[in-house]
Amino acid sequence: MKRFKKIIILYFIFSALLFSQQKKITIPLSFDYYYTYDMLVQAIKALNAAYPKLTELNYIGKSDEGRDIWGITINNPKTGKDIDKPGIYVDGNIHGNEIQASEVCLYLAQYLLENYDKNQEIKDLVDKKCFYIIPSINVDGRFHFFNDPNNSSSNRSLRIPKDDDNDGLIDEDYPDDLDGDGNICLMRKKDPFGKMKTLPDEPRLMVSIKTGEKGEWTLLGTEGIDNDEDGKYNEDSEGYVDGNRNWGYNWKPNYIQSGAGDYPFESKTTTAVAEFISKKTNICVVWAFHNNGGMYLRGPSSKEQGEYPADDITVYNYLGEQAERITPGYRYMISWKDLYTTYGDFLEWMCMTYGAYGFVGELFITESESFKSIKESKKSPESAQQDSDSRTSLQRERLKFNDHLAQGELFKDWKPFKHPVYGDIEIGGWVKMSSRLPAPFMLKDLVHRNASSVIFSAKNTPEVELEVFDVQSISKDLYRVRVRLINSKAIPTMSKYAILKKLYPMDMLSIKGEKIKVIAGGKIQNLFNNEVTYKEYKPEIQFTYVPGFSKAEHEFIVSGKGKIVITYNSRWAGKIEKEFELK
Repeated sequence: MKRFKKIIILYFIFSALLFSQQKKITIPLSFDYYYTYDMLVQAIKALNAAYPKLTELNYIGKSDEGRDIWGITINNPKTGKDIDKPGIYVDGNIHGNEIQASEVCLYLAQYLLENYDKNQEIKDLVDKKCFYIIPSINVDGRFHFFNDPNNSSSNRSLRIPKDDDNDGLIDEDYPDDLDGDGNICLMRKKDPFGKMKTLPDEPRLMVSIKTGEKGEWTLLGTEGIDNDEDGKYNEDSEGYVDGNRNWGYNWKPNYIQSGAGDYPFESKTTTAVAEFISKKTNICVVWAFHNNGGMYLRGPSSKEQGEYPADDITVYNYLGEQAERITPGYRYMISWKDLYTTYGDFLEWMCMTYGAYGFVGELFITESESFKSIKESKKSPESAQQDSDSRTSLQRERLKFNDHLAQGELFKDWKPFKHPVYGDIEIGGWVKMSSRLPAPFMLKDLVHRNASSVIFSAKNTPEVELEVFDVQSISKDLYRVRVRLINSKAIPTMSKYAILKKLYPMDMLSIKGEKIKVIAGGKIQNLFNNEVTYKEYKPEIQFTYVPGFSKAEHEFIVSGKGKIVITYNSRWAGKIEKEFELK
């Protein structure tokens, strides 16, 4: 007997070791499953270790529960410092349940790195630009989503304890995994006076009864018990502070914006990320990935803010419409107008306080979970399913997808359970890793297409060339020097909003030399008519910016001869110097 016990113990030790070895993260990363928080940290560190010359590991800070938040910078230091290049910021998983957003970030990082020596376009991109990637913002949420029972929409909040139901207790009434399967599903109870009935041909689905019909079920809500005995179920789980409503621009209190928290930057998480970003003044494009809906959202986030400047809308339309082409089925939309109003969200904070261009990528289209032939796809939902509403038709289709492509893993069949209060009930429905999340076999296409949308916008960050295109002698030792700045990309060297609101100094174009004096200087308004707007003071320094796919031209009247240095400085486009001789 003792020997048998030893064999069993050794078996479990060996199995545990084998399992841990299987979970060791190696490069290249695989994108046919989801990474837990611990695996995610390993993955970021593994990418840094595999590509030390092109990456820098960034420790962002501690979360509210004390977990480490990690990021990675992708930059080639041989071609310049990261801060001197256009910066592309990418993050994901600001909501704890939106886990595939992190996979997009990891995939983007790996794709850029592993293709650096294989693909000339990627090499040029990494040499010219800088990427700041934080795969998971809400690391506490990611940890608990994997390790605790949840449904696909739960565990969204930052982990700041809150009394959500105002009963003087904190986080005391979570949902409960009554049947111990790791999921929080739904509860239903047989009830002839209930408002729901089972579909005759699909007993897993319920629909609302029509007037005069006899009921069959009462839907009791999510799986759980009344932990605080206040007559309510599951009403006070993790303190509800929404990570995407707690930022310091256009923040509104909880009675206006649910999940706002008590004040902006209440969370250690949002504060740590904000401090990291504040040091990266070169960030000109922002991508924040969420999950579900198939949308590329831009601001404004509320109608009261008014529309963006027309020049900025032109840039957004160019990038957003191309992203739609890269990811078929996704829609480029305006947040408040096409979806709903939000206050204190991250993207608007970035766009309104840093002047960046930004998109929220809402990943995955639930309707893509289909099981149809070409002929069936051409039919309308009504003729194909004969259901009373499109939602029921969609649920039918998703169940077929579950049965035939996911082999039953996405939906839990209804099973009897003895509830301590409700008595005989049934528990079932869509499981945690479903609904808002693509099945793992669909993940590779999703992450590649969305990473490609980021890459397209990165390719269109400003690239400026400086040329002295005209030098003419006006009189003895007096010269006219004309300088042209050319931006070959779609994104300007400053957003129009940043210019109008004076968020930071404009680009600077300066001219100097030991034996010269700048008599006058200004912007050329019309080259062919010699129209120049001269600057009254310090003509040797011109404040400017270069629009996308365009140019900016300046003129200097210079007295003297000798070496001249022309310098262009931009937060987004970096620094350029050019020397020439006046003879």
